[in-house]
Amino acid sequence: MDQTEQTMETMTSLVGSTPKELAEACAEVLDSKKGRDIKVIAVEGKTEIADYFVLCTGNSSTQIKALAGEVEYRIALRGIDPDHVEGRDNNSWLILDYGNVIVHVFSRESREFYNLDKLYAD
Repeated sequence: MDQTEQTMETMTSLVGSTPKELAEACAEVLDSKKGRDIKVIAVEGKTEIADYFVLCTGNSSTQIKALAGEVEYRIALRGIDPDHVEGRDNNSWLILDYGNVIVHVFSRESREFYNLDKLYAD
């Protein structure tokens, strides 16, 4: 049995999980890949598009793509694929849309410009 098969056996499924559990799982993946300034923000009642935003900053366009790719891969191993991915050709902001959870992986400049942290802060 290779490492991927062992990892898949020990991972718990996220199918049927709450939006908060999914958001936290995404944040854990980002943290494991050295994403910076990771935040899970409850946005239910502030926007119709999701219950949680997961925000993360990458150091470079390569890292932004790697961070988003790792979330997509590892969350898929746990049974959930994104409904939509936006920004694969963008070097500054990549979005993974999981329905009730939206993962935003930004460059430092884009994160400062769009300032979702402040826009949706409590």
